[in-house]
Amino acid sequence: MADWKQAVRRVLYPAYEARVVRRLPADRLPKHVGVMLDGNRRWARAVGADTAQGHRAGAANIEPLLGWCEEIGVEVVTLWLLSTDNLNRPRAELEPLLGIIGDAVETLAEQQRWRLHPVGSLDLLPAEIAERLKAAAESTRDVDGLLVNIAVGYGGRREIADAVRSLLVEQAAQGRTLEELAEVVDVEHIAEHLYTKGQPDPDLVIRTSGEQRLGGFLLWQSAQSEFYFCEAYWPDFRRVDFLRAVRAYAQRERRFGS
Repeated sequence: MADWKQAVRRVLYPAYEARVVRRLPADRLPKHVGVMLDGNRRWARAVGADTAQGHRAGAANIEPLLGWCEEIGVEVVTLWLLSTDNLNRPRAELEPLLGIIGDAVETLAEQQRWRLHPVGSLDLLPAEIAERLKAAAESTRDVDGLLVNIAVGYGGRREIADAVRSLLVEQAAQGRTLEELAEVVDVEHIAEHLYTKGQPDPDLVIRTSGEQRLGGFLLWQSAQSEFYFCEAYWPDFRRVDFLRAVRAYAQRERRFGS
């Protein structure tokens, strides 16, 4: 029975997906999509695999996602792969995870198809993984393609703190006092020092695994974003799930945070 159902899905889903794509309004599609790749460990438990296999399955689903984004004209994708809180996981789990992330990022870079940009507190990461992320960014610096923010060692509160710290250092170097800065500082000054400075804020933020919370993802940038929560664990997230998220976004009346 299970094999029969899978065969039916293989036949019907492509036709359904094609119909969804045809009906997407070109003028209402997101340009920046943020994705919280959640559920790798729970997926592993559900299929009787170990945690590392869950993370590998999740890493394997990144490239298809980027292809789906390119298909509808997305210009920026931000992938949250590891939070600052995750850095407190047991060493036996964290080290393999960091290795899997490093391998996945290098595989993306080797294709020279996407421009990779690490966002997060790289100084909190082991030196080896930080260097791998920086090397991937450097090797794709001139690629004229989808901009992919790789959020590793990322926390929204820390990003804002880092932005304010950077702003203070910059203004001090210019000889401005704290009192003078306090008179003129505004949201744009802080935005210019975020990890994503110069980029558009995310239009759509997707979180997989059924969790309905941000957990610190792009706290500043997502103030006016639309959110979509999907029940599927990240390794099971399919093209049809992505298209449904985009369709839901296109059908909403954006109020831009109001």
